[in-house]
Amino acid sequence: MQQDLQQGQDEVAQPEGNNPRKPKNEVLEWIKAIAIALVLVVLIRWLLFKPFIVDGPSMQPNFHTGERVIVNEILYDIRSPKRGEVIVFHVPSEGRDFIKRVIGVAGDTVKVEGDVVTVNGEPVSETYIQGAIDESHKNNALYNDKNFPNEKFTDGKVPEGHVFVMGDNRSDSTDSRMIGYVSLGEIVGRADLIFWPVKDISVINH
Repeated sequence: MQQDLQQGQDEVAQPEGNNPRKPKNEVLEWIKAIAIALVLVVLIRWLLFKPFIVDGPSMQPNFHTGERVIVNEILYDIRSPKRGEVIVFHVPSEGRDFIKRVIGVAGDTVKVEGDVVTVNGEPVSETYIQGAIDESHKNNALYNDKNFPNEKFTDGKVPEGHVFVMGDNRSDSTDSRMIGYVSLGEIVGRADLIFWPVKDISVINH
């Protein structure tokens, strides 16, 4: 009984102010902990996720100029992009980055004719712009005025190591219909979150 009581007493935590074993260099330990935390934040911030600013109308109505998005830079090191995903990629000929939506992946045959997009002969259900398409049709107009394949790019089959992308604002977007297929090596990552402005905060629907 006495032994059990003694063990229980040993297990009771001492109040911080009464701990005789309190290290004298506690301030230094706190500084180390904060420094480690800052390093981890920086690593996560710059190596895994990166913020980008949307500039231009090419992804309307889903993205607008001035919006800030978080891009997942590690995802495509694990797997390849999938149809419907919104990606950020480098365009060397333009000297800047674009944000577009993946329509076709390697091996797919893509055709864009008016407002009908087909992949491997099957129409793509583009719910993310259906409202804008319907609005254009009410006004007896097409939402898209740039087709593919075309005179510049005559082969509609996506080559290995590439994707076919388009902006959601089909008549006001510079994308694979004009610049060709996007190499996987040029892809920065997948846009996963709109974090600014506050009223637009949302997880991006792929």
